Amino acid sequence: MAGAGGGDRLRIGVVGTGSLGFHHARILRDVDGVEMVGIHDVRPERASEVSRELGVAVHETLESLLDDADAIVVAVPTTYHEQVAVAALERGIHTMIEKPMAPDLAAADRILAAAAASGAVVQIGHVERFNQAIRAAEPYLDRPLFVESHRMAPFSPRSTDVAVVLDLMIHDVDLVGSLVGRPLVDISASGIPVLTPNIDIANARLTYEGGAVANLTASRVSMERMRKIRLFQPSGYLSLDLAGGTGEFLRLKRDIAAFSGDAEVPPPPPEGLAALVERIPLQGDGAEPLRKELESFRDAVRGERPPVVSGRDGREALALTLSIEERIRAHVPDPRPS
Repeated sequence: MAGAGGGDRLRIGVVGTGSLGFHHARILRDVDGVEMVGIHDVRPERASEVSRELGVAVHETLESLLDDADAIVVAVPTTYHEQVAVAALERGIHTMIEKPMAPDLAAADRILAAAAASGAVVQIGHVERFNQAIRAAEPYLDRPLFVESHRMAPFSPRSTDVAVVLDLMIHDVDLVGSLVGRPLVDISASGIPVLTPNIDIANARLTYEGGAVANLTASRVSMERMRKIRLFQPSGYLSLDLAGGTGEFLRLKRDIAAFSGDAEVPPPPPEGLAALVERIPLQGDGAEPLRKELESFRDAVRGERPPVVSGRDGREALALTLSIEERIRAHVPDPRPS
């Protein structure tokens, strides 16, 4: 299959040059082993603007770009993911699709079927898997049993045509599932519209096989921006700032025995918690998460490793997110006047 291995440079194009597509095109210009063959956008004026700024070629049609590419990045609105991805996959062109994978499960299944028929690689753009803080925390991850995440954003008209669950919470649905690494067994959720007819703030409680629990909150009507996740596990506690790419790991000091209910509890030390725990700062390596994601896609196309977020992973995240939204809508009246 074209571009699948050997020493050849992988020819990649970008379809859709909105905010995220722009950054895909920007980064792909200098990824090792990649030749950026151009962009396509249904808005000619936007394509011309990006071409001038980045110095990349414009393809007036999708077919023209597919003729030149071994692989593409799909960064068009979610409604059109299936149309673009299937056109590429049917030609055996490897495809990375921005999250969410598709607007519904039927479309996701048609994408997967096209990939299976051609043997092309599909990777889904859940970029938080490549977050600096997550990568720095990996050596300390050890069976998280309770996870709490907050993803808050000030209001913006962007993406208000969908619920905040599909817009923002899907990041953490995928991320937490990958960190816990166990099958999901139960979902409970609540949420309400605030400024739009759709759900603007939502909370979901996910229970996994083995007893792990995750509490996820997403809001697009916050006064401040926040992307934080905390993980509690037998070995300690991870607090991660996904926006800053930093965090810390706290664990009981090696020379201090864990408190037991069978013994008399000693008085707290004057220094408080600091005297009992070891704090290990976590700092990212400075690598841009989107660049790491694109490099992983390159490696998957070359056959060097499986996709970090496969098409099946993307479908699973979509299915779970749609289930959360369905549970919320079952209990929330339509706020629009009748």
